[in-house]
Amino acid sequence: MSVEKIIAEWKKKLFKPVYWLEGEEEYFINKLVEFAETRILPESEASFNLSVFYGKDANWADIINACRRYPMFAERQVVLLKEAQHMRDIDKLETYIDNPLSSTVFVVAYKDKKLDGRKKLVKIIKEKGELLTTKKLYDKQLPEWTRDILQSKGLTATAKGVALIVDHIGNDLSRIENEIDKLAVNLGQRKAITEEDIENYIGISKDYNVFELNTAMANRDLPKAIRIIGYFESNPKAAPIQMVLPSLYNFFSKVFMVYGSGSMDEKTVSAKIGIPPYFVGEYINAARLYTYAEVEQALLLLCQFNLKAVGVGDAGTEDASLLREMIAKMMARGMAVTGK
Repeated sequence: MSVEKIIAEWKKKLFKPVYWLEGEEEYFINKLVEFAETRILPESEASFNLSVFYGKDANWADIINACRRYPMFAERQVVLLKEAQHMRDIDKLETYIDNPLSSTVFVVAYKDKKLDGRKKLVKIIKEKGELLTTKKLYDKQLPEWTRDILQSKGLTATAKGVALIVDHIGNDLSRIENEIDKLAVNLGQRKAITEEDIENYIGISKDYNVFELNTAMANRDLPKAIRIIGYFESNPKAAPIQMVLPSLYNFFSKVFMVYGSGSMDEKTVSAKIGIPPYFVGEYINAARLYTYAEVEQALLLLCQFNLKAVGVGDAGTEDASLLREMIAKMMARGMAVTGK
């Protein structure tokens, strides 16, 4: 069951006695824990019927005793076990989970880890309650997820606007949502987010950012790429090299996949490499302007300059100078790749 479905059931007052939330994406676990802590019970009931434990300090017997209590002046109580991954003897909760109280909603947040699927505890959780295993979103999933968040808040943004946010923030779902909330506050009654809004309220230049650098590379526009890197040099926080290199590597990897698709048709390429149609045109354009060998060279150069950026084989060249040298080599026709 997804996070959205669990919350939808909770809103309808449909509860299972146990929810075990595990895995590597804290955002989804935090969403459910926050809802359980603040919205399952009315404020008037929470003072008597909400118990919160933390794994590092919690004793398994205390948690079971809390779960076995009956609610006071209410239909149900909520027991939260946060940071459960730090709890010793967590397997001892099995005795309660195997025979839970229907009037208790027991929510366990087991972050960054997963239970061993071979253990009896996993089978019991699935039988008696709900086991949610979260995963980090792949980079290609972030634009769609961001659009869904925007839609849930009644907001819209252009494809480029979404790309600006995602490329700048990366795979930090909480921060993406926080920045969208910041935009919503500043928009007032307006619902359409512009690139100027993103520049003004998040601090991402609409003209000088990693997204625009990718576009300059796609068009083999060296002067524009140099201007963007100059902006990065003057504004180090705008796009540190640790952000630029992975973005360019992702870009040229997609161009490489265009060659592998065996087609230059947007719909065909989109379906074969899993990129939304409104982005795929840029990769196809780059595949027309760079030969297969040049794309290979670009990927090799990115690996080489990534090593230089962390001081391997380089005596401390400034990041902007490394980027200028790298893109000049990428755009030079027939440039052979060397380690120099």
